[in-house]
Amino acid sequence: MSERIGIFGGTFDPPHIGHLILAGEAVDFLKLDRLLWLLTPNPPHKRNQSLTDWQHRLAMLESCLVGNPQFEISRVDIDRKAPHYAVDTMHILANEIPDTELVYIMGGDSLCDLPDWHKPAEFVQACHLIGVMRRPGDMINLGQLEVIFPGLSAKVRFMDAPLLSIASHQIRQRIRENRPFRYYVPTSVYSYILEHKLYR
Repeated sequence: MSERIGIFGGTFDPPHIGHLILAGEAVDFLKLDRLLWLLTPNPPHKRNQSLTDWQHRLAMLESCLVGNPQFEISRVDIDRKAPHYAVDTMHILANEIPDTELVYIMGGDSLCDLPDWHKPAEFVQACHLIGVMRRPGDMINLGQLEVIFPGLSAKVRFMDAPLLSIASHQIRQRIRENRPFRYYVPTSVYSYILEHKLYR
């Protein structure tokens, strides 16, 4: 029986407890054997944003995944030239780890934005399943998306994510404003941010 592997991409600037909780929920709900965390150094949709050096983000991510054998970091986006499109990432992973079910994890907002992605139909085809983290108030018209991407509905698995309104940009803002952020991130990430004076 083939392995079922989740793909969880992001900038993780910084990684926080919300990421970890959602990743854990995905492993449980989607019955994943492993979850690959894909740190994207320079995502195409954030070209105009200032990002922390990927080496810092990678170090923080590595520190908070210690102790969970189901969580692994993939360097597939780190070790290739930009731009880093999800469709290319999925093709590379399919070649690197053949005979596996690749399950892409995304938020409901990303699913709504799918028509604006790079080669979205090819991306959908490259995924065995797409795990979508729903939030209350999500306005997802799956029927409308199915018209654009036939076969999408059969691949989508909706997950009810815990209500955690934590976002990396909010944590960065709290740090800039010298407000408490200690319990928004794992202890190792908190220590790293202080040691390297990030987000000041």
